[in-house]
Amino acid sequence: MSENVQMKTDYDADLEQLGRLTRRELKELEEKEKTSIQKVMEVVLMILPLVCGVIAILEYMLLPDQSRNKNPMYYVYVLVIFMFIYFCCGLMAAYNKWKGNKVFYEKVRFAAPLCSALFLLLALYDYLTLKTGTLTQPFVPCMNFIINAFVADYSMLIECTIHTLRLLMIGYCIGVSLGLVTGITCGYSKKVRYWVDPVIKFLGPIPTSTWIPVIMVVSTSLFAGAVFIIALGSWFAVTVASLTGISNVDQEFFEAARTLGANKRQLVFRVAIPHAMPSILQGCTQAMSSSCVALMIAEMLGVKAGLGWYMTWQTGWASYDKVFAALFVICLIFTLVTKVLERIKRYVLRWQNGVEK
Repeated sequence: MSENVQMKTDYDADLEQLGRLTRRELKELEEKEKTSIQKVMEVVLMILPLVCGVIAILEYMLLPDQSRNKNPMYYVYVLVIFMFIYFCCGLMAAYNKWKGNKVFYEKVRFAAPLCSALFLLLALYDYLTLKTGTLTQPFVPCMNFIINAFVADYSMLIECTIHTLRLLMIGYCIGVSLGLVTGITCGYSKKVRYWVDPVIKFLGPIPTSTWIPVIMVVSTSLFAGAVFIIALGSWFAVTVASLTGISNVDQEFFEAARTLGANKRQLVFRVAIPHAMPSILQGCTQAMSSSCVALMIAEMLGVKAGLGWYMTWQTGWASYDKVFAALFVICLIFTLVTKVLERIKRYVLRWQNGVEK
């Protein structure tokens, strides 16, 4: 009898210890021991970006140039900086793995093939532009020309970047705020939806770029008109997403909340909005995409500052290296903004971490 009691106690203790394990620890327990070949391939995979970086440098240094190349070492410096950053990340990842924390190591290993492909892509691009002239310069400048454009005109690029971010954030925030109010109100109230739904269906199919000629005539300033165009696209995306999310809330949730004594305000903020939050955040992401498109169109056609205006201005002077430099800045900005939105979405919807596949 005492042995059975002891076995039951040990079994309960094992269950309690298993319950304390995190998902990462459980995954590590389920992983099989890697073979020697797999371990060697993993080391090769981690070193591969550095090898590809060396290949890109050798291609640039050894092959002869087919056109004049000003400040040729700038491109090499950039490649070396990227390789050094990856090398430091690899050392930190290996140290964390040795300490028992594999999270950062897994991230670096996941990014290693992409980094390798990036270095090889840069080498191929340099070969097609500077080394062989397959892609005609100066219409398609090599990477060293683009880097020289950054160095020569960095102050102007910074100023235009600040203006672009200001215009984007103002229009996006206004559009998202109005879209949340409109979408939540229409999704919860059928009376409001009756009057607003025709307006949404009328304005929704119209591309935001169509409004530019009208705004340039009606608006008192080009900046205000650009804000309106960006806000309009954001408003529509967030309104539709919020309306759909609120409309899909199960009526049983509202009935259960009413049974517990919830008032209308609590039904909206404690039941409807939390349940519709995944749809709302998805609409915010789509709104950022439409805002970026509207921003570039507005800056290229009307606004007298910003990265879009800078690209149009430099195209008129046939400075395509500076056009490509501004294009890289635009891609970087939009990538960072999207990453920030993804982080916010993951934090707000952190209760979904165990549900997502």
